[in-house]
Amino acid sequence: MSRKKWAVVVFVLMIASNCLLFRYLPFISPDLVMKTTLTSDASGDYQVFYSDDGVYSAEQSATARYRKAGEQETLKFHVKNMSYFRMDFGEKTASVQVEEISFSCAGKTMYLDTDALQKGTERNDIESIKEKDGTVELQVEGEDPRLVLDLTNYDVKAFVYEAAKIPNLVFRLLACGAIDLLLLGMFFVGRVVRNLVRELYQNRRLMMRLAVNDFKTKYVGSYLGIMWAFIQPVITVLVYWFVFGVGLKSGPVNGDFPFVLWLVAGLVPWFFFQDALSGGTGALMEYQYLVKKIVFKISMLPVVKLISALFVHLFFIAFMICLFAGYGYWPDLYDLQVLYYVVCNFVLSLGICYATCSIVVFFRDTTQIINVVLQVGVWMTPIMWNITMIPEYLRGLFNILPMYYIVSGFRDSLIDKVWFWEKPYETIYFWFVTAVLFGIGTMVFKRLKVHFADVL
Repeated sequence: MSRKKWAVVVFVLMIASNCLLFRYLPFISPDLVMKTTLTSDASGDYQVFYSDDGVYSAEQSATARYRKAGEQETLKFHVKNMSYFRMDFGEKTASVQVEEISFSCAGKTMYLDTDALQKGTERNDIESIKEKDGTVELQVEGEDPRLVLDLTNYDVKAFVYEAAKIPNLVFRLLACGAIDLLLLGMFFVGRVVRNLVRELYQNRRLMMRLAVNDFKTKYVGSYLGIMWAFIQPVITVLVYWFVFGVGLKSGPVNGDFPFVLWLVAGLVPWFFFQDALSGGTGALMEYQYLVKKIVFKISMLPVVKLISALFVHLFFIAFMICLFAGYGYWPDLYDLQVLYYVVCNFVLSLGICYATCSIVVFFRDTTQIINVVLQVGVWMTPIMWNITMIPEYLRGLFNILPMYYIVSGFRDSLIDKVWFWEKPYETIYFWFVTAVLFGIGTMVFKRLKVHFADVL
């Protein structure tokens, strides 16, 4: 295809993708904050529950602490965009004066008047509610004082929708911009990537033979042989499970889901990424005798190391599914989605490896840097700890890490039963970052490979 025809194709794809994104991307509700300004003669924890059907649970709640009795404080609760809200007023008998309640979203604020408290649809352990000079005074007693707010005159969902119109427009523009940049990248560096893919496809049989040989020779000389490839990750899982599940007594997650299954679902994709990045980075150094051969396609070497790591990864996926079945969680259609995340992991790792394996030839400290990054990354990525432990408004920061998309994807498939297209913004972001890293990796590899033989 000529360059002009390719430019036309890219331009048409940009228009089509932008139209589809504006039409079908779901509406995003930004962070909704409920603020309550009050004064009480007793300190304690105040909790807000939110629901769409009037049924409340601890999973759908937010807590703030009123610290100094007798002083006015504004408590902030990060809540969801829902229809019903219930407020719990601590655990002590007290006189609580509420001066203001409001909802804030995307820079806009909706204030509730005193009727929202006075006409609460459900009360418990609240002796009286009185209004005086614009302030509502509640006499609370008992161990569970609570009040369901009367929001018949307010439409919280409509308020959030109006407030979020501009942020959603910005999100759509950013998503379109990301797709456009990807397509432009295909236009400018597409030939390099296409040539690389064609080269790998033409040598696919040789790559598989090399990968099998690499997998077998890795443990040559040891009594247990390739069994060590499976023993080490299993021991690692058991150690983490013992430390967090037994030592630190991490209980069930997501209600009553076994912690060990939740942990394994996060560790399995990370093990592959760790092995792939470590092995792929040293591929040229390990096979330098092949790099010096003129007729050998050295672009295969990082792929060989990744395929070698993939053998173990597929075994652990099968082991993981069997473990889930042993606990009574039988495979279903959602489990097939794991294969999609395996592809995501493979492409992400390969793009990074093309860059790191090229740089390490000239800068040998790259190997140590990668080891440090992996050591930090396993703790920065919510694998051994639940992301719900941190405030909700900070959770979006972890979407910056591409591996978080894959780890959460494994758990979405096996535990939460969520399809990847139900998270379109996260999916677009992941493939944008992955494509950029892959493009950079292949360009670095192409520019430096002519010097590999001389340096090695």
